[in-house]
Amino acid sequence: MLKELVEYIVKQIVSAPDFVYVTAVKRGDVNVLAINIDKKDRGRVIGREGQTIKALQSLVNVISPEEKKIVIEVVG
Repeated sequence: MLKELVEYIVKQIVSAPDFVYVTAVKRGDVNVLAINIDKKDRGRVIGREGQTIKALQSLVNVISPEEKKIVIEVVG
């Protein structure tokens, strides 16, 4: 559910939504949502001083269960 939500939100932000896909990876006790995007959209997803990606991370932390730690990474 979170993977699809993050993918939907990112597709609304970028200029090339066809290149967006999110993969879920487990690293130890941390779940990682890796956002793959076109390189030209990297700045849009990260935002000025990281505000956009921080907001997305905050949203995911509020929605996710307390026992799960989820980290968002931008790839590409």
